[in-house]
Amino acid sequence: MGNPVTREFEVGRHIASGGPGLCWRIYNGTKKSTKQEVAVFVFDKKMIDKFLKFEKDQIIDSLKRGVQQLTRLRHPRLLTVQHPLEESRDCLAFCTEPVFASLSNVLGQWDNLPSPVPNDIKEYKLYDVETKYGLLQMSEGLSFLHSGVKMVHGNLCPENIILNKSGAWKIMGFDFSISSNNPSDAELKYTCKEWEPNLPPLCLPNPEYLAPEYILSVSCDSASDMYSLGVIMHAIFNEGKPVIQVNKHDIFKSFSRQLDQLSSMSPAMLSKIPEEAREHVKMLLSVSPTVRPDADQMTKIPFFDDVGAVTLQYFDTLFQRDNLQKSQFYKGLPKMLPKLPKRVVVYRILPALTSEFVNPDMVPFVLPNVLLIAEECTKEEYVRLILPDLTPVFKQQEPLQILLIFLQKMDLLLTKTPPDDIKNSVLPMVYRALEASSVQIQELCLNIIPTFANLIDYPSMKNALIPRIKSACLQTSSLAVRVNSLVCLGKILEYLDKWFVIDEILPFLQQIPSREPAVLMGILGIYKCTFTHKKLGIPKEHLATKSLPHLVSLSIDNNLNLNQFNSFIAVIHDMLNRMEAEHKTKLEQLHIMQEQQRSLNIPNPGNSTEDIKSSPNSGNQIDVIFGSTGVNGKENGSAATPSQPNRVYT
Repeated sequence: MGNPVTREFEVGRHIASGGPGLCWRIYNGTKKSTKQEVAVFVFDKKMIDKFLKFEKDQIIDSLKRGVQQLTRLRHPRLLTVQHPLEESRDCLAFCTEPVFASLSNVLGQWDNLPSPVPNDIKEYKLYDVETKYGLLQMSEGLSFLHSGVKMVHGNLCPENIILNKSGAWKIMGFDFSISSNNPSDAELKYTCKEWEPNLPPLCLPNPEYLAPEYILSVSCDSASDMYSLGVIMHAIFNEGKPVIQVNKHDIFKSFSRQLDQLSSMSPAMLSKIPEEAREHVKMLLSVSPTVRPDADQMTKIPFFDDVGAVTLQYFDTLFQRDNLQKSQFYKGLPKMLPKLPKRVVVYRILPALTSEFVNPDMVPFVLPNVLLIAEECTKEEYVRLILPDLTPVFKQQEPLQILLIFLQKMDLLLTKTPPDDIKNSVLPMVYRALEASSVQIQELCLNIIPTFANLIDYPSMKNALIPRIKSACLQTSSLAVRVNSLVCLGKILEYLDKWFVIDEILPFLQQIPSREPAVLMGILGIYKCTFTHKKLGIPKEHLATKSLPHLVSLSIDNNLNLNQFNSFIAVIHDMLNRMEAEHKTKLEQLHIMQEQQRSLNIPNPGNSTEDIKSSPNSGNQIDVIFGSTGVNGKENGSAATPSQPNRVYT
């Protein structure tokens, strides 16, 4: 643009329009030094090329005055200027807080917008709670102007109300503001300029929102702004159309006719306004300024006593509250959030909540609400709007409740968090929980891990999670942690591969020093899971040399009761049966192969050891080796007596 503003700010996309006559184009932007997000308001001087030079100067002076006045005023209900007005040969520009659009844009006035009109503006529909709270914010802003700085705005209309990026309604457009002549007196006086129809439109207020006394009696006071507020309320509920259409070419006749209509206002004129606000709008639109409620009275009307509006208002005053008041409010907030529209929750409430993360004492109260909002967000919204603020909280170790809350919502975190962030932020938090000094934290972590184990990538599971579970089991002095470690391992076996379980998990069971019945049953459970699982299984060699010897030795532990002993024996029998069946099958297959081989060879004379080992007709092999004495202790058909033991075995 060649404007000095561009030295400090990157100007982005054209997003909206606002200000008198929607003459300011609004762009998104960022401050180069801090990457802080801003809105850049630009007035292109080419828009007024058709005017004479002195008219151009009048327009420029009027716009400058409006921005300079706005820059001097500071209040939460006024648009915040981040960088003052700068002028170049081609344009005027200044920067403000991030902006979404003007109320005029939202109500369907799309002048000076990019083409095509952005969908987020075209499809924007105000929710009731946004309308109520927005009008309440405007009333509060007017109260500040009228009572605080003794000023009349003079051009309050939808184009001078800006919705910031969070959805808050902010007042701008002070081009025609009038300060009191006697600010210290109780009875304030304001000097009003006579309407000059020959001036360029940008040098005049919007007549459709102007109180009749401006035109007809060249007078104004704070009640004149209240009339404008009444017209705005009517327009919001009337598809953006003001209560009376003004003929700008014959303004005086229009206002005389308007006076008659307002004096005898028919119920039909207010039919679209919600019933609880109708009477107040009627008073605001009164011909007589003294009948109109003042701004402070408007903030107290029952129409604004809406649960959602009150909630939003509370957020705007949080900085005035102490930690106890805030914690009580946050505890009750989960009941409120489902009643509010998602857009309001995500863009108004969420930023206020995440701003509390800098206060560690408040995090346990705020975090459940943030995670509740995260559940309703899409994955893209979560990554863009929530995760950046959550990432530092993942690293917080105090207070302990933070870790507990995260553990309870681990499924949500692992479902919506990208893999890299899971690896770098979420899983390290789980590892810290397993290594925590608090038994309660360790127990909770071990109980919850199986619920999200399927979401953990295999290398992290194998190299980081399992070693920590094993370590927790071996090093703890808590029986509950040891048992929960074994139960946890048993539940996540299905996510491991067979040889990892055989090489790393089963040998670990033999290292556990404890012999409490609960621990022994946990060990038995892991053996049983591994043995019976279709994907896993224990090879017969491992059964014979490691698993069965270990289980048999544990089964006769004196701490086990009868039922527990029976459980051990049942598993041992199952293992023996399978081992027997598998090995018998193997030997039978081997036997068949040997027979086939033998049939191809010429039989050898004599009765060699090989013949004994492999002969299918050798009968009982022990009988062959040891003569006629069999395993039953019989010799030559007669029973051996106790005084004559079988000496073959000695």
